[in-house]
Amino acid sequence: MQMHHHRAEHWVVVSGTAKVTNGDKEIMLTENQSTYIPVGVVHALENPGVIPLELVEVQSGSYLGEDDIVRFEDRYGRVPKA
Repeated sequence: MQMHHHRAEHWVVVSGTAKVTNGDKEIMLTENQSTYIPVGVVHALENPGVIPLELVEVQSGSYLGEDDIVRFEDRYGRVPKA
């Protein structure tokens, strides 16, 4: 789970299936489907299938640096950097 203070993201699935947490919604996306994640919304992505997941991520906002990530603890053991 993560969020960004300065950027929004638009994810488009190219192949496979994506299980997306977008705020309080959990959705499944397949080829040619997409979702928009506004600035400040908590989100996560996982591949629930066996086919490799490929997607395109388009970022927009006032700052697109990789240090604009607020990470929350998740099932993969990723936690905020100290």
